[in-house]
Amino acid sequence: MIVYDLICSAQHRFEGWFPSAEGFVAQKDSGAVTCPVCGDSIVERLPSASRINREVGDRPQQSEVPVNKKALVQALVEYVLANAEDMGAEFAGEARRIHYGEAAARNIRGVASKAEADDLAEEGISVYPLPIPPREGWH
Repeated sequence: MIVYDLICSAQHRFEGWFPSAEGFVAQKDSGAVTCPVCGDSIVERLPSASRINREVGDRPQQSEVPVNKKALVQALVEYVLANAEDMGAEFAGEARRIHYGEAAARNIRGVASKAEADDLAEEGISVYPLPIPPREGWH
């Protein structure tokens, strides 16, 4: 099976599953491929990496790429430190002010208790916990 990303003339995006590339062309030419949203039969294939579904045993062996997790975490922490204003313990309050348009939108970081983070999430304010150790403790 081949999975293609498709788009109709009304710009609805969807995917279609076909037995082969030739099967897609034959179905498209016969008008059998239609948009599931509006029924349009003017459908084009979007550029994508085609996916071929095979039986589990037929899949090629994937190679393990070594990942330096410590370096990835350090890079993430350094990015946050460089690109977010430190609000310290005022984080939750400033996040609310930004969310409700009372303060300028910007990236912030700071300290929040689990209860504060839960309250922010209930209000629809996205928060992501990231334990950042004091910089002097880094090696």
